[in-house]
Amino acid sequence: MNRRRFSRAFLGALGGSALSPSILSALSASSPITRLGDGGPHQRPGSSALAEAPHTFTHPRSPDLPRINGPRLHEWLKDLSRFGRRPDGGVDRLAFSDADLQARAYVRSLMLEAALEVRMDEAGNLLARRPGRESLPPLMLGSHIDSVPAGGNYDGPLGTLGAIEVARTLAEAGVATRHPLEVVVFVNEEGGKTGSRIMAGEFRPEELELVAASGCTIREGILRLGGNPDALHRARREPRSVAGFLEIHVEQGGGLESEGIPIGVVEGIVGIRRWNATVRGEANHAGTTPMDQRKDALLAGAELVPVVNRAAASLPGSQVATVGRIQALPGAPNVIPGEVHLSVEIRDMSMEGIQEVFRRVRLGADAIESAHGTPIALEEFYESAAAPTDEGFRTWVEEAAEGLGLAHRRMPSGAGHDAQAVAQFAPVGMIFIPSVGGISHHPDEYSRPEDVEAGVNVLLRTLLLADAGLS
Repeated sequence: MNRRRFSRAFLGALGGSALSPSILSALSASSPITRLGDGGPHQRPGSSALAEAPHTFTHPRSPDLPRINGPRLHEWLKDLSRFGRRPDGGVDRLAFSDADLQARAYVRSLMLEAALEVRMDEAGNLLARRPGRESLPPLMLGSHIDSVPAGGNYDGPLGTLGAIEVARTLAEAGVATRHPLEVVVFVNEEGGKTGSRIMAGEFRPEELELVAASGCTIREGILRLGGNPDALHRARREPRSVAGFLEIHVEQGGGLESEGIPIGVVEGIVGIRRWNATVRGEANHAGTTPMDQRKDALLAGAELVPVVNRAAASLPGSQVATVGRIQALPGAPNVIPGEVHLSVEIRDMSMEGIQEVFRRVRLGADAIESAHGTPIALEEFYESAAAPTDEGFRTWVEEAAEGLGLAHRRMPSGAGHDAQAVAQFAPVGMIFIPSVGGISHHPDEYSRPEDVEAGVNVLLRTLLLADAGLS
């Protein structure tokens, strides 16, 4: 069955059924989540049988390690897809939207069912904890549940629900880890990794006034979640306060699928820098201004686009540069554009590589200024540092995959992830599973059930190996 037929069949079956009890309980839940810093007790499931499970220990290399419940995880993925669902099978679950809030309530219900203590920090990050056998920093798992406009059902949800499934599997098996386990749902990953960057201390105060895709500012969005944008410093994690972080994610490319490899061992995540480019010309009448007397900001802006492309393409390496947004003002057909706004984004595994691409963009912009008399300002508004993953985690992911008889290979991540920010205060590891057709950020985004289960079982085993190997 191809992706589109699967999506139609899946959503048709889903649309004809009632909401699951988990969704109904999530949306009707009225008890508040304790916010980190409030000083109140964490919420726990009231009489969950999981909370009473005997605590034993299974060696991370034991042949009788527990396996995750695949059908349950797939049902969770289907349930979550209802929040912000589109007719084409994708989702519009933008950060801070109604759909985002409803999805967070649903995920919270799953955390409680997994015998986890639930809380929220000042950034609005949703956190759930399972105690460990020793007084050690926690091991953290998680991802995000917000989507891009017209997004898919796996980017983010796989990492979030996979982490909860791992915690629930451990609870049901009575396996007690040395480290406490912390599952996190980060805020607004798609809009700039807001939650994880606040946790890492990378977030800039002026970003609170940026407008999110859902239409509210970041400040308004955090307030809507129940966070406190005036106390974000309390959400920051200091170095060594977390023993390590693991994130499982769809590849968002076609490499693993084309090679028939089920597990990607991520070596590092690209750095990202973004600028707002403003080209200033002179607005004037389009019919009466001679061609040789114009200062057309859009003409100059259009010339900047190939400059950005050439700046990246002219260098050896895997760096990329993109102009993804352009706006001409005043935007009338009979007026020469007097001002143009463009976005410029550069990505590379090396921050020095990004700087070299930008240097070439700046030189090209200077030449355009001279040729057209149109000043070009490039104002940086976002930076996310390149992040190598931890070698120990890479080795543990490989050992976990081999223990399950799964082929694997090491690879970089060209997309940004929350693990990138977490790497500023803890060692991180990332696991990729194949994306069918390499499609992502699209309603047809799809990963096969067998790849999902294989990846989350690798996540479980990697967690146990890290738990044994980290102090």
